[in-house]
Amino acid sequence: MDRLTQMIEFETMLLSRHSLAARRARRDSGLLERSAYLLLSRVRMEGPMSIRQLSEAFDLDASTVNRQTAAMMRAGLVERIPDPDGGLARKFRITPEGERRLDEDRARIVRSLDKVLADWSREDVAAFADYLQRFNTDLERLGGRPWPRP
Repeated sequence: MDRLTQMIEFETMLLSRHSLAARRARRDSGLLERSAYLLLSRVRMEGPMSIRQLSEAFDLDASTVNRQTAAMMRAGLVERIPDPDGGLARKFRITPEGERRLDEDRARIVRSLDKVLADWSREDVAAFADYLQRFNTDLERLGGRPWPRP
């Protein structure tokens, strides 16, 4: 294994550690759970999605997605609607409350990133964003699960 690849593995491991710490803080702060944040983000990008579509998008068992969406429905973050395209499967649509909570969480995350990157040059931030997008799109391509982007 190349030394640089080992360094990337180590740094991504540390990055996931920071995400875990943020998740623990979410429980007490009213922030969305990680799964809700991801699911709401995907539904916002693609529009209403069925359990099958969500299962395929996240490479999760349908029963896992069913539990997650049920919890989100109880929290008023998503609602089940008839397929807008006339299909048989019902789909999940983000609610105004889900939109509000997602926007609030995303704004908090962006503010936190702004603090972390405050001493970086504009060019360094742009380069980091470009490399991170490239890294993610290559992971998505290899996994066969592209994520929609704005």
